[in-house]
Amino acid sequence: MALTTAEIREALAEIAPSLLGGRVQKVYQPHAEAISLEIRSQGKTLTLYFSADPETARLHLLSKKPLNPSAPPPFCQLLRAHLEGARIERIEQVGNDRIVRLVMQRDGKPVTMVAELTGRTANLMLLDEAGAVRGQLRKGRFKIGDVYMAPLAKAHPVGAHGGASDPEGGWPSAPTSESFPTSAELERRYQEHDEARARARQLDAIKAGLRKTLKRTVKRIEALEADLAKAERYRDYNRYGELLKSHLGEIGKGATATTVPDYFDPALPDLVLPLDPAKSPQGNLDDYFRKYKKYQNAQKAIRPRLQAAQAEAATLRERLASLDREGLPTDLEIPAPLRREQPARPTHKGKSPAKPFLRFTSEAGDSILVGRNSRENEELTFGLARSHDLWLHASGAPGSHVVLRLEKGAELRKESLLDAATLALHYSDLRKSGQGEVLYAYRKHVRKPRGAKPGLVTVTQDKCLFIKLDRKRLQQLKESRAERV
Repeated sequence: MALTTAEIREALAEIAPSLLGGRVQKVYQPHAEAISLEIRSQGKTLTLYFSADPETARLHLLSKKPLNPSAPPPFCQLLRAHLEGARIERIEQVGNDRIVRLVMQRDGKPVTMVAELTGRTANLMLLDEAGAVRGQLRKGRFKIGDVYMAPLAKAHPVGAHGGASDPEGGWPSAPTSESFPTSAELERRYQEHDEARARARQLDAIKAGLRKTLKRTVKRIEALEADLAKAERYRDYNRYGELLKSHLGEIGKGATATTVPDYFDPALPDLVLPLDPAKSPQGNLDDYFRKYKKYQNAQKAIRPRLQAAQAEAATLRERLASLDREGLPTDLEIPAPLRREQPARPTHKGKSPAKPFLRFTSEAGDSILVGRNSRENEELTFGLARSHDLWLHASGAPGSHVVLRLEKGAELRKESLLDAATLALHYSDLRKSGQGEVLYAYRKHVRKPRGAKPGLVTVTQDKCLFIKLDRKRLQQLKESRAERV
């Protein structure tokens, strides 16, 4: 469905007279394989469209502006830097081939864009005054800096000196200000195909986002199930504690176990209760009740989170199955985790307050908060963090306070600790070295000295973790911040 050589010649013959002498006002990249130039010429604003899609490679004018992403991709930024304000001097078809050269002048220097509309190898390239490739839309046969070599064929300049003849009978004179019939026909021809491909790309993006969210949710479920399984071991520790309490006076110093009758069982079997020889009988008793309390806390805190995560995973799987069965319905609302639109910037007078702290989510689903300055460090550590949350800071270097939010009684997961430590290292002066020690302690062991400046603390019962900055882990954390999982 890509344009043929003859169709390219016909399209150029129609549009070239209206574009020559015009200036490029704006450059857009509607999607990954297309570029549109907004050109002001002869009192009109025209939109010249180039597609390097292997199936629909083409060029023509558009009757209306295409939808564009909120942030320009890198190649679009490069074209904006070099083409905006440039004056179009020539548009030529290179030989009897599907290659078009757009020659412009900007700040007294020539700049060229080459459109190879050659099907599977279609590409758009920006050339400097020496003919070297400065950038390209798709990865092609040239590297950045290579001198562009076109096929050895005679070029057919279009309108370079008021028009050029076509060997098959001549091009028509300049079209009227309202009529570009060839471009209109090409736009109609490809519209349905483009819409279908756009919907397919949108469907793929939605499904990819759903699969990514599902993967994170499954990992969170696995981590919660592991925590629940650990706590499940302490289900009977309240009974063991009660039995131990009634025989506390019989336990000798340094005992490793004691045998007691199980009064809660009608058969009164003997139970062997393990003991910590380093602790007193009362200390062992306290351990049993404390572990049972951990079991109770896990049931209260972890089980609801697990059920919510399981329900979320079921919903995500159903969405994916529905999309596989029915495709993309016209009235589909993109799920919140997949939305990427940036909110409009508020005016200075109506500027909304920034959300405090940097917020991330660990791979295991735990929330991690990072202070951005001394005031936020103070507020995070002594205002928001709970006594059972984990507090982290780069050792011996200025940096952010980092708080890993933990459920009361839940086990500290290694991956969450490494994620939080990575952020503590990254948001500190140790970032330049890429490695260093991070100290961590429970928030209840962090104190503020009297009269100290904001953010200055003393820490007791802390531990140190030496880490190297893991770029992959850091990128995943930054993505979790963007997604607000």
